[in-house]
Amino acid sequence: MAKKKEKVDYEALNSRLMQIPKMDIASARDLLDIGIQDVFELEGRSPESLFETIRKLKPQADPRRLWYLRMAVYFAENKTNPDPGKMTPWAWSQEQLN
Repeated sequence: MAKKKEKVDYEALNSRLMQIPKMDIASARDLLDIGIQDVFELEGRSPESLFETIRKLKPQADPRRLWYLRMAVYFAENKTNPDPGKMTPWAWSQEQLN
């Protein structure tokens, strides 16, 4: 049996949010769904508040999505010289970060 082709979210894939290194398409889609369309719109935002807004729309949202939101806000606020060690979602997996 042939494998079913996966549907691609071209809007999210082609969004400016995908300029964030290691951003996944699902996280970009979630941000688009709550009205965030560009990286600069993440500056000064709380990743936890963004995640709560996403959870209101999508109660089944993966808790690991918060890692991507933390990384995205960090990148938006440090675009010119981000720490490479912080530009991976796994770097943001801890609840409390230094």
